[in-house]
Amino acid sequence: MEEQLKQNNDRPRLTIRVGRGTLSFSVEKGQEVIYEPYVVKSGVSMAANLREAFKTADLLQLILSDKGQSWPLVRTKVALDTDVMMVPIEQFDENDMTDMYSHAFPASSHDAVVYDVLPDLNAVAVFSVNRDLRLVLNDHFPNVRLMPIMGPVWRHLHQRSFTGRRQKLYAYFHERRMEVFAFRQNRFKFCNSFEAVRSADVLFFLLYAWKQLQLQPEQDELHIVGDIPGGETMLAELRRYVQNVYVINPVVDFNNHSVTAFKDMPYDLMTLYAWGR
Repeated sequence: MEEQLKQNNDRPRLTIRVGRGTLSFSVEKGQEVIYEPYVVKSGVSMAANLREAFKTADLLQLILSDKGQSWPLVRTKVALDTDVMMVPIEQFDENDMTDMYSHAFPASSHDAVVYDVLPDLNAVAVFSVNRDLRLVLNDHFPNVRLMPIMGPVWRHLHQRSFTGRRQKLYAYFHERRMEVFAFRQNRFKFCNSFEAVRSADVLFFLLYAWKQLQLQPEQDELHIVGDIPGGETMLAELRRYVQNVYVINPVVDFNNHSVTAFKDMPYDLMTLYAWGR
């Protein structure tokens, strides 16, 4: 790993991905990505897990060691899997965002509320970060860029939505959740997330969104990516109601980019490295 960081003079860029029950670290240096998933201890807060990771994770140890200081970080990104409230950019007011978010997601009232502007989608993603987690991050890095994990996925699939004339609905499955979204030109037409534990619930939520958007079952398209609950059985059920159901293959989607070799890397992180943020 140390030799990989030494291969060229480009400064490494660190991304910490904080899932709802997962944690990983990855560094982009030049055209190469080094990826290290971290085994999270159950029953322990994510902030405590991250604090421990700074002591034990190989990649973090190398970057933060005295030796690693010869390759100072350009920037540190932290991608958070958290509830997101989407606000049209022309209606966004930073002074009101905390009250609005706490009303939409009452359980987040003890977290810090932050935002990420999505100019190409004319929207602002408002989301929360655990205060203890943020403190751990600030203790180790002077400047941290916070972003929702879905940011790169929204941007990438928004560009794909312009391919062809048919309307498209997208669903991304990860960590027992389903992100469902659609676009109309340069705006979100629909954006929501659901628990994806039972296949029957997933089927209901997807078809309800399809109906709500008044999509045509014989003409429009449903594009799915990620860890699909039920696998082929779920796809077969969907094709009973929607004729054009497609599964996105990251290897093809990203033209054999090197990150697709990491079989356990989430699609959102692959998107970040393959298409940028």
